[in-house]
Amino acid sequence: MTVSLAYEDKGTGTGVPLLLVHGHPFDRTMWAPQIEAFAPHRRVVAPDLRGYGASPVVPGTTPLAAFAADLEALLDALGLESVVLAGLSMGGQIAMECYARFGDRVRGLVLADTFAEPETPEGRRARNAMADRLLREGMRGYADEVLHKMVAAHADPDVQAHVHRMMTAAPPEGAAAALRGRAERPDYRPLLARVTVPALVVVGEDDEYTPVAVAETLHALLPDSTLHVVAGAAHMPNLERPREFDAALAAFLARVPG
Repeated sequence: MTVSLAYEDKGTGTGVPLLLVHGHPFDRTMWAPQIEAFAPHRRVVAPDLRGYGASPVVPGTTPLAAFAADLEALLDALGLESVVLAGLSMGGQIAMECYARFGDRVRGLVLADTFAEPETPEGRRARNAMADRLLREGMRGYADEVLHKMVAAHADPDVQAHVHRMMTAAPPEGAAAALRGRAERPDYRPLLARVTVPALVVVGEDDEYTPVAVAETLHALLPDSTLHVVAGAAHMPNLERPREFDAALAAFLARVPG
């Protein structure tokens, strides 16, 4: 069953609309620099995924397929026949699932700081254990621990505060459900090898969660892709180095037929 998502919908323009999918445990405000940069020239839609931000919380387990179904329903509700689809981290995996479900509506694919491999048995246990912890303790301890993996310690203090605020505001039930769903994700590597649209792979040079080598693997799998490594950034280059991220995205969008 799909849920109605909270979302930001700004801009018009003549280019293909841009759909921005946030990561875990964040919300649509992680895309604020990109909305500001691109809405003057094209329509930009940034939803809160189920369980995050102002969207409904559905406890239990949220498979990536459920996130993708919600986004497909949102496109239908907004009358968007095609989009450039961009996702970061978990959002990138959701973008891959979206391409599997409705690839005919995707005109370009942006995968930032993400990976395509299925979960390992050890990783599955770790995600489920973290889900249990978030339900037991809430989000603050986790947010304190991972802040400087999400963004570099030298990142702008306002950016660090924004990222920490998003993490602590995330509903534990929604974050836990997403973790359990990601623990069961499929292998997207065969899918990526069949992608027929232009793709952009972006990664922070200092990303510990998805190192540059992982991004290089994605780049090699995709038939028509560009790889951009953002120097001095960790897991969230769109916030840490927005000008560089936006320049890479703008160059990519210029390649997408409008």
